[in-house]
Order: sequence, then C-alpha cells, then structure tokens
Amino acid sequence: MFVRPARPYLVGGAAGLVVLWAVSTVFRGLFVPGLVTAGVLTGVWLFFAIFYRDPERVPGEGVVSAADGRVTIVAEEEGRWRIAVFMNVTDVHVNRFPLDAEVEAIDDSGEGFRPAYAPDATHNVQRRYRLKTGYGPVEVIQMTGVVARRLVSLVRPSEEHRKGDRLGMILLGSRVDVLLPVGAFRPAVKAGDRVRAGRSTIAVERS
Repeated sequence: MFVRPARPYLVGGAAGLVVLWAVSTVFRGLFVPGLVTAGVLTGVWLFFAIFYRDPERVPGEGVVSAADGRVTIVAEEEGRWRIAVFMNVTDVHVNRFPLDAEVEAIDDSGEGFRPAYAPDATHNVQRRYRLKTGYGPVEVIQMTGVVARRLVSLVRPSEEHRKGDRLGMILLGSRVDVLLPVGAFRPAVKAGDRVRAGRSTIAVERS
C-alpha cells in the first residue's frame, strides 16, 4: 500500500512503464535504447514505490511512536517529555498519531534547514500539531532537515483520530518529536532505540 497523495502518480507511472517495456520489445529499432530507458525508469519507480510505502499497522500499547526511525532524544523540558525520532531515507515516512486525540491546531514555524540530528535543529522549519487528549495537551512536531524540506499533512484541525491513524509525512527523512505531559506519562524508550510509527511504545501512563 502507498501513501494516499502518491497513489495516482505511482499507478500512472507503472502503467507507463508497462507500455514502454511492451513497445521496446515489439519494435526492434527501439529494442536496446528502449530497454535501457525502461530499466532506468523502472529503477526510479521502485525507489519512489519503496519511499512512499504505507503499511498497515496494529497500534501498540501506551503512547506509540509517531515515526519510524531511531530515538535521538528523551528529555524533560518545562514539564513535558520530548521524545525525538530521526528518520532516514529507508524508513517508512508516514507519521501517525501517538494516541487518541482531536487536532486542535496545526502551526508552521521556524526557519532554516540545519541537520535534523543537530542540537539547534529545533529552530528548523517545522509543522506543529497541537492535540487535545484525555491526558492533557500533546504535540507532534514534524521537523525539516538539510535534505528533507517538504512537510505533508493528512489531517485538519477539529478532526478526531485514533491512536495509530495517519497524521502526515516528511519527504526524504528528517525528525519527528512528540511532547507529552510529565505528570501523565513516563518514557519507555531511550536514545538509540529503533521504533516503528503506530506500533512501538515510547511512553506509558504513570501508575
């Protein structure tokens, strides 16, 4: 399965490749150059097909990760836990809701495109999803990097979503932070852990 905005382009591209392979095979004059072109374009199509993959996920326990990748930050900041996950090019790029929530607002802010793993990356161009939950305010922040500069939203303010639902994506990697109230949760991961969006538990409710 592919992420929704990319489906028409991938299906259309696949149809075009089928036609190109067929024409290259039927017409001898186009055989060699046609096959070379078809082979190159097929490779490009496969890259984007892998990049835009969107597998179904069964939500995990507790608060789940909003992104696939590696945890880079677990820190308490002004009464909230910040749990940051860095995505590379090979990770699934669809971001998901960490818990049941209503989207209160979506805000764009920041400037510049520093490396997403750098300490000052929190000032990069970013998109902040302010969520209303049964545990209090929660935020999910899509953060750009040096290469990843396009943020995609799949939801709108006032919508209600379940844990694990698709929230958005960042093209070509970068970082997603989840901010959780300290009084309600405690982290269940540490820096260096690998996590999967919608599936891996990153925090649990305080008992």
